[in-house]
Amino acid sequence: MKVVEVTNTDFALRHFLLPLMRAGRARGHDMIGVAPEGALLEVARAEGFRVIALPFVRRLSPTAHLASFRSLLATFRAERPDLVHAHMPISGFLTRIAARGAGVPRVAYTCHGYLFRQPARWSTRIATLAMEWVGGRFTDTYLTVSEADATLARRLRICHRVEVVSNGRDPGTFHPDPAARARIRTSLATPPGRVAIVIVSRLVRQKGYPELLEAMQVVPEAELWVVGERLASDRGPDLSPLFATSGLAERLKMLGYREDVPAILAAADIFVLPSHFEGLPMVVIEAMLSGLPVVASDIPGPREQVLPGVTGILVPPADPEALAAALGTLAASPEKRLSMGLEGRARAITCYDEAKVIARTLDHLGL
Repeated sequence: MKVVEVTNTDFALRHFLLPLMRAGRARGHDMIGVAPEGALLEVARAEGFRVIALPFVRRLSPTAHLASFRSLLATFRAERPDLVHAHMPISGFLTRIAARGAGVPRVAYTCHGYLFRQPARWSTRIATLAMEWVGGRFTDTYLTVSEADATLARRLRICHRVEVVSNGRDPGTFHPDPAARARIRTSLATPPGRVAIVIVSRLVRQKGYPELLEAMQVVPEAELWVVGERLASDRGPDLSPLFATSGLAERLKMLGYREDVPAILAAADIFVLPSHFEGLPMVVIEAMLSGLPVVASDIPGPREQVLPGVTGILVPPADPEALAAALGTLAASPEKRLSMGLEGRARAITCYDEAKVIARTLDHLGL
């Protein structure tokens, strides 16, 4: 079968869809990627995948979306795929409508989270809910990465037939690694005995950076490693001034985009993700597989992943005091960090093994 996988950024194709494309090709299918042009598409192209660059805008912009829709429609008419598999809210909506308009035999969608659950004006939330409801009418196979989103899809009648496929990472890639730990900590000049707290995410407000930087003020025994960058398509204020005035001095280490995330996670002591909104974050799975205790917001997504008091600590979103207390508790207790990390890795291997997740996804797609 010819299968077209569509997402909204080169980052998402590289880190989320490429493993699925590899597995689909291993089953004998012609897997084609579609995403906006970007440096990270070269990874897929270097592996022999054909990747078509089309424009997408990650905000409500009728003019830009119309251009994206026309490009998708022309692409599907030219390629004549057997299956189109869409991802992410706006690109997923446009893709499904265009695929149906182009006469694609089967249209699938994986929901990675709903825009109407994000803080926004009521009119925006209603519009994005309507977008999801209409999109559901053009979907043959509807998948979600979280149980919470599947429940919501059924309750709001976005789609009646919903399957949960989850997210997954490779336990052979993400795992405790003493050699990597020593190497990374030396390269970052992290003093012996200092607790390293790491966050891996895009540099946007919704990931909870203001609260995290405030919380770090009262966890003086730890330093913060920030891994990630702001994407060109990200909205909201630039956080650079916030980091520059954090007052953490040498305890704040801005590492940017890294390809060696497994080694960095293996070198850290605590993983934190104080987001305001998530689907089912891959980085939490990566941290659990790396043997790290996880401090995350008590919101849908992380709430399914983290067992409070067992594999980590959940805190109310946008609550710097609760976040500081959780980080301080783990920073002061190597024993808790070790036990939670061990439990977290065992849970991640059971629930979030990439091979099992991808096989389940391909099976639901009929590939």
